[in-house]
Amino acid sequence: MSFNDFQFNPHILQAIQDCGFSVPTPIQKQAITPILEGRDLLGLAQTGTGKTAAFILPTVQHLMTTSKNQVRVLIIAPTRELAEQINEFTKSIIRGTRLRSMAIYGGVSKQAQINKIRSGVDIVIACPGRLLDILNDKAINLSQVNTLILDEADHMFDKGFLPDIRRILRQLPKERQSLVFSATMPSEIRHLAEDILNKPVTVQINHTRSVKSVTHQVYAIEQGQKTELLLHLLGLDQMETTLVFTRTKHKAKSLAAKLTQFGFNATSLQGNLSQNKRQEALDGFKDGTFKILVATDIAARGIDVTGISHVINYDMPDTAEAYIHRTGRTGRAACTGKALNFATGEDSRMIRTIEQSLDGKMQRLPVNPAVLASPHAEPEFRSYNHQRKPGGHQTKTASGSRRSSSRPATSGSFGCSGRSK
Repeated sequence: MSFNDFQFNPHILQAIQDCGFSVPTPIQKQAITPILEGRDLLGLAQTGTGKTAAFILPTVQHLMTTSKNQVRVLIIAPTRELAEQINEFTKSIIRGTRLRSMAIYGGVSKQAQINKIRSGVDIVIACPGRLLDILNDKAINLSQVNTLILDEADHMFDKGFLPDIRRILRQLPKERQSLVFSATMPSEIRHLAEDILNKPVTVQINHTRSVKSVTHQVYAIEQGQKTELLLHLLGLDQMETTLVFTRTKHKAKSLAAKLTQFGFNATSLQGNLSQNKRQEALDGFKDGTFKILVATDIAARGIDVTGISHVINYDMPDTAEAYIHRTGRTGRAACTGKALNFATGEDSRMIRTIEQSLDGKMQRLPVNPAVLASPHAEPEFRSYNHQRKPGGHQTKTASGSRRSSSRPATSGSFGCSGRSK
């Protein structure tokens, strides 16, 4: 199947080609046709499956016949990063047409956003809080919206946005096309979908399964030893672009600072950052300025970066679905990836639950006690400028001398051994 089969406008087909897309992804194959037909749709899919194109391409096709510069498409997203990501992709598709899109979110000038709305816009991608604020100012008219899209609806529930969304829905025409996308389907989101969708088509893309290209491994470790193990692992040769998950924004900030102290190109993405700092961190991770990004689940929603080699769960997530969502950011586009998990005794039940969602047990990896007992014994812990060579790694010690080291042997285990698949 090719994108030509959808009979898109020639401009859209050219934009698809310019984006480097070759063949539709599974969710695009299943979702585009019913959206083109005007059907409501419930899509269960993780980040990285191509869902943004699945709803933007047919939505733009609907708009191509007329350009009213009125808000006709409303896309609601839970985070500023995701809103900007969707907007950037939308711009790449509508470039050269008379259609206009914009993103609306907090942390930047509201008046500048209102001015842009007044100048005329067809597609609005908005975070609920700022959109409600502008609605309360009567600075945006949603009476002409004919397509509503909720992206990452489960995360909107996590952030407590459902009351805001219901207030926004009251401003929309009842006769419209509605699309809801979610990585997971808690009961609250299912109830919301039932309320706003009319005889929807349901598209489900392995929303509780991990991709086959990801290897899942687990270390048994005490809470207070996690940082030393992380420093050790990041000093090994195979670590490239790495995403590290923590449970709290305070830990994300402090851990990134610790990694920077030890010479790693690291930054954090968490809720206390200003919008400019958040964008700087995300852009730096995308362009390779930062090799390591430490993030919370909430801040990481919407991250779509190719080439992530490792996802490290410094803190284990609370659900198997969240684990699949986190680790789905590696092993994309025919590449392989690794998911490394730091599990304390309290995480044993969650490990078993996650393994039920995988095709086999996680591989149990032993830990060298010397690494944890004497953190400064390993050369990489003294490194401020990592310089590697074949067969090991060469680092600069605090005194300025060069030392080389091969990877240390390890011992010990977490439960019974198993192979990842």
